[in-house]
Amino acid sequence: MIFSQEEFNSRIKKVKDSMNKKGIEILLTTDPSNMNYLTGYDGWSFYVPQGVIVAIDEEQPYWFGRKQDSNGARITTHLKEENIFGYPENLIQSPPLHPYDFVVQMFRDKKWSDKNIGVEMDSYYYTAENHKRLIDNLTNAKFINAHLLINWVRYIKSENEIKYMKDAGILVKAGMQTAYDSIKEGVKQSTVAGKIQNTLIGGNDSTQMGGEYAGLGLILASGKSASASHLTPSEKKFENNEGTIIELGGVKHRYHCALSRTVYIGKPDLKISDTLKATNEGIERALEKTKPGNACHDVAVAFWSVLEKYGLEKESRAGYSIGLGYPPDWGEHTLSIRKNEKTLLEPNVTYHLMCGMWMDTWGLELSESVRVTESGYELLTSVPRDLHIVN
Repeated sequence: MIFSQEEFNSRIKKVKDSMNKKGIEILLTTDPSNMNYLTGYDGWSFYVPQGVIVAIDEEQPYWFGRKQDSNGARITTHLKEENIFGYPENLIQSPPLHPYDFVVQMFRDKKWSDKNIGVEMDSYYYTAENHKRLIDNLTNAKFINAHLLINWVRYIKSENEIKYMKDAGILVKAGMQTAYDSIKEGVKQSTVAGKIQNTLIGGNDSTQMGGEYAGLGLILASGKSASASHLTPSEKKFENNEGTIIELGGVKHRYHCALSRTVYIGKPDLKISDTLKATNEGIERALEKTKPGNACHDVAVAFWSVLEKYGLEKESRAGYSIGLGYPPDWGEHTLSIRKNEKTLLEPNVTYHLMCGMWMDTWGLELSESVRVTESGYELLTSVPRDLHIVN
């Protein structure tokens, strides 16, 4: 196991405390990040129904999933054999049968049919069909929306989690350096993307370790395409007098360190270099406000006050919580850096200060993964925020 039994026990206790406050007796989580957080489970099996169930009066959670993935639970979790449930293959993509028929029977067998059941109503992985199977068959149960309940328990990181995010920071720094070394006029984006991924996952001499796949795919776009925030590499060749946005994630034991930078081939237009300088100034002011007791609102106001000074606009938020993640996202869905967001920063909260500026025909990106410390902040990786010029 990546974490000790004691750390998992502490996490489970905190989740149960939150369950008690909401009157939840049985909690069903289908978010792979939450499943990992509570049990250590790690596998590319989230494309079929799976979950972890926490019973308020039982010591260990239960894992359920496709039977052929059960060995993954045995290998990656701390769970006892009797807490691992694999449903049969005939329920996979075989309407009108469904894996939640198995889950319903599991609830009946465990005498949970009339309990207060918490479910993650807005989770990517908890479908309308999943919910319908439960409410149609467990008619004596009361269903309570527990969306983000576990996510908020994850809000403050342990020292071990911080360590893995710093390891991810070493990987993402190396990945960005690979991008800088590889982007040249006439080279395909896909060629550069392959080299970046090789560094992020395979590591190199500077990292002394390998990484893992990220919760968010590699973002890389040039020229007009850089005006869109989430385009991925193609076979387009890099051209002279064109900017490229790059957003990468280093990952260690599923913990992320995200980083965005901008590359320009040739001599940049003043509007690009001036906007980048203003954005960087905004980042510095935002970081100055990153300390315990301040709200996300305080950080956001500091950032946007700089943009307003230079007559710049940005509609999207300037950051979000980051840490443990699986596709399609590395965000943890708790804090957001935007005005009027009253969530307070606390020591060992981590967030991605994402200050992308996407204009009509061009764009730039600068970002930092940030840890809140006892008195201020710490960057989880170190890469200069200057516009990287390729001559």
